[in-house]
Amino acid sequence: MESRKKYQAIRNAPKHKKKETYTQGEIQVKKVNRRSFISAAGLGLGSLACSDLIDPRAQAKPGNHLSGKIITEPQKEIPVVRSADVVVCGAGPAGVAAAIAAARKGAKTIILDSQGCLGGIWTASLLSLILDTKEKKGIMAEILKRLVENGGLDSEGKRSNLYDPERMKLLLEEMCLETGVEIQYFTQIVDTVVENKQIKAVITESKSGREAITGKVFIDCTGDGDVAAQSGCGFDFGNPDTKAFQPMSFIVLLAGIQHEEVRQFYSKPRLLEEMNKAGFQPSYRGPSLFRIRNDFFAMMSNHEYGYRGFDVRELTRATLQGRKEMFQQINALRKYGGPWKNVQIVSTPSLIGIREGRRIHGLYTVGIEDLRVGKKHEDAVCSVAFPIDVHSTTKMKGKEVERAPFRVQPYDIPMRALIAKDVEGLMMAGRCISGDFIAHSSYRVTGNAVPMGEAAGELAAKAAKDGKNPSSYYVS
Repeated sequence: MESRKKYQAIRNAPKHKKKETYTQGEIQVKKVNRRSFISAAGLGLGSLACSDLIDPRAQAKPGNHLSGKIITEPQKEIPVVRSADVVVCGAGPAGVAAAIAAARKGAKTIILDSQGCLGGIWTASLLSLILDTKEKKGIMAEILKRLVENGGLDSEGKRSNLYDPERMKLLLEEMCLETGVEIQYFTQIVDTVVENKQIKAVITESKSGREAITGKVFIDCTGDGDVAAQSGCGFDFGNPDTKAFQPMSFIVLLAGIQHEEVRQFYSKPRLLEEMNKAGFQPSYRGPSLFRIRNDFFAMMSNHEYGYRGFDVRELTRATLQGRKEMFQQINALRKYGGPWKNVQIVSTPSLIGIREGRRIHGLYTVGIEDLRVGKKHEDAVCSVAFPIDVHSTTKMKGKEVERAPFRVQPYDIPMRALIAKDVEGLMMAGRCISGDFIAHSSYRVTGNAVPMGEAAGELAAKAAKDGKNPSSYYVS
């Protein structure tokens, strides 16, 4: 009886008069005070019977209406559950660096991701290799140093930047939490609130329901430019001439083999020949075996052609086929015997590796000529030395990567390529920045994503503190 009275008192408590409201289409987004409910349902759980707890979303509401192939939802109020100076969307290498950098500059920062770990392509996709880190300072150098310290990257691995994905997960969480970054996993960003071309909030879906998070500056680090696209930004995708785009790769972790017995197969041609002898022809004609430790390896020998990373059905099909093929490959090698007789897959990715997504229009577009002449910028955030690396866009070409038109001269990524052109208060970092098809194939690697994220985070924190948009610092 006492617990029921307590809960009834909470329900009848006076409501705050001031409510912050945003409208997106027919959906009204309203900032409400949920502290009393959370206090009762969380901290006071010991004094409340389960039957006393009522989820606000379960209360009576007008039903959805189905008409043919269209469902009409009634207008609904979405609670604003968080507010931050900087909201980082996507927790891959660029997103983590952006969040850490913003928090270190004193900005209240939250990072959102659909997975259950930080790192994105590094961890959820099991990449296990960091490319183009030479002369990269700041957070990129710090990550490499701390990976050695936590055993995720050994002395031999340090030279090639091969790392243990599980150790990477732990390190990135430690670095974010040390700086006060709020981490929120299992969260899908499904929409945004844009008023007068200014982004105000992101709308999310999770086990906590449909919620909104407001911020002063938002950084899209989703890889596919999801937040920018949902906000109405223009973007490009694939080769503008052929409409083709690069394949995805399903990477796996292996055990049951030994470094000294398989080291000759670190050569792509030799590994391909060995697979063919085992009776299997992999979809990727340049299969790679990476040594993480003497008894622990990563293998990238799969290509999934013609699937877009921002189409959930295509992404699902690519994942199903990738996992199936990798088990077929490893089963064939194990039956072949020799050094492979005990080889086993010990982990498959929760997110297939995606090379190509939307390239969001920014204040500057990194283009093929930048690579040809080695263009420099006063607002450079990093220098890129990685070559043009267009993975064969169709299986029929039967080759590993397409021929590069020229040798890349080290070039700069300017801050302007990280600032959205069409929406204020929005930045990008990682492979979804503003660039063309050829340039993207060079700058997309994670050794460049980290300094991009770091620079974006620092500018976002400054803009939030100054009460300005990031673009205002670059408009003459």
